[in-house]
Amino acid sequence: MNNKNNEYAEKALKLTTLLTLIVAGYEVARSCSNYKTGMNFLDIASYATADINTYCIILILANMILLPNAILLYRQSGISLKNEIYDKETLGKDIVLGLILAAVSAIISLLSLVVMKGRTDLAFAGWEKLSVSEIILMVISLGIVSGICKEIFYRGFAKNFCESILGETTAFLLFNVMFGMLDWHNMGHSFGVGLLWIWGYKKSRHMVVPMIAHGGMNLISIVFYIVTA
Repeated sequence: MNNKNNEYAEKALKLTTLLTLIVAGYEVARSCSNYKTGMNFLDIASYATADINTYCIILILANMILLPNAILLYRQSGISLKNEIYDKETLGKDIVLGLILAAVSAIISLLSLVVMKGRTDLAFAGWEKLSVSEIILMVISLGIVSGICKEIFYRGFAKNFCESILGETTAFLLFNVMFGMLDWHNMGHSFGVGLLWIWGYKKSRHMVVPMIAHGGMNLISIVFYIVTA
């Protein structure tokens, strides 16, 4: 049984590491390709998601290509992914908690605006007025795909496959570090809200809470950008 647990943990780590490297690798390549003399690190990082269409497509493809392997891992281990995501008896309460955490996470996101003050005129100035197709793509990639799939990889894998091997705290922190690495360009924001979502997951014992919190925060951010652009 221990050998099986080690095997499941290894697969979980490999899948999540691969997802992290694919997305973060694109972000780094995109940022570096826009380097200009005089830029500071914040300026460089600002270009990670400058091409929003390509970024969203990379995010969708990376998650969807690896998701079948995640589902298979759950089946092989005998763990019901559906039961991990939600329970009908507590679904209402879990949805409320997820919405509350989404709002709190969105407020924390506003604090990241302070970091932008360190950017110079060489930084990415922001997207022009987003088209309807771009907004739809952002909703799908950031609100739905990220909200659901990333939680399966970064929170679900930690709890269900690596907790028994590494211990709860180490497993959650390790996967949250990778979560922060995937979004390295937001300067630790993802790591911070990730800790909040871990708390929600542990409190409810269902992934639907961090899924709603994650997707909800991203949707709020999209609306905020549209309104203030």
